[in-house]
Amino acid sequence: MRPDGIVEVMEFVSLDLGIRRHDYEEVWDLQRQIHAEVAAGHRDATVILVEHDAVFTAGRRTNASDRPQDGSRVVDVDRGGRITWHGPGQIVAYPILRLREPVDVVAYVRALEQSVMDLSLELGLQTQRVDGRSGVWCPATELMRDRKVCAIGVRVAKGTTMHGLALNCDASLADYGRIVPCGITDAGVTTLSRELRRAVTVPEVAPPLQEHLRRCLTPLALQPPKAA
Repeated sequence: MRPDGIVEVMEFVSLDLGIRRHDYEEVWDLQRQIHAEVAAGHRDATVILVEHDAVFTAGRRTNASDRPQDGSRVVDVDRGGRITWHGPGQIVAYPILRLREPVDVVAYVRALEQSVMDLSLELGLQTQRVDGRSGVWCPATELMRDRKVCAIGVRVAKGTTMHGLALNCDASLADYGRIVPCGITDAGVTTLSRELRRAVTVPEVAPPLQEHLRRCLTPLALQPPKAA
């Protein structure tokens, strides 16, 4: 461990990416288990990478009008933000790490955004932040409004993060039409594939995303104390 306590080890757990998708609540249970271990100092910072079965999840600020009106199942979760969709063609990253003191959640969210912006640039896509809105966006043009390519919703408990980011690679966007994504009515949703006009898959994105997350999050994370 470095003298300033900054994390040197960050474990990445890839859940069968490119092989099979996972139930959201199954992975939420895994998050909570790992969160308890990291918060107690018994485990290194850990990032889960996963592709989910199709599901809507609603954060604590979700309004009734944001939800699907067709009776579709929605999982209510303890993260910030509002409603979103997870499913095939989307890579989800759940970083679970102890934040350095003083805990700065905004700085943490900005680091998540930066990791995706840097990844997008590496792939050839210029993205940006939008004032007052979390996530990573493709800027408006004369023909298209702002479009979100990556949603972010987090929770920090006991100084330790959970939930994270959802980056659309080659996902179908059809299910977004059944909700008000993130409660935003004046912007759209997109994918890396749509913006780059080529197939960009979850397995392609996973390795560089992992490295950008490691680089952007390492300065914010504390290493667990070494056993006596």
